Amino acid sequence: MNIFGIGLPEMAVILVLALLIFGPKKLPEIGSSLGKALKGFQQASKEFEDEFKKEAQKLEETAKIKPENNSTVASTPKENSVNTLD
Repeated sequence: MNIFGIGLPEMAVILVLALLIFGPKKLPEIGSSLGKALKGFQQASKEFEDEFKKEAQKLEETAKIKPENNSTVASTPKENSVNTLD
């Protein structure tokens, strides 16, 4: 088991240190607040990603529409035109 590059023995040491520092009564509160913070961060990052995708899609649609509205008729240059006199 390897989470964030930390193995099982390292996680056990961290858990024991947390129990010694905060005590068994505070540890569930800290875990709960940490879980809420992570959930909020994930939600904010998902909202950011969704907004980014929407803006990228709008830009792509604008890029597709612009050439159709600004189409120009090709004209021959004056140098290549031939004038005939009758």
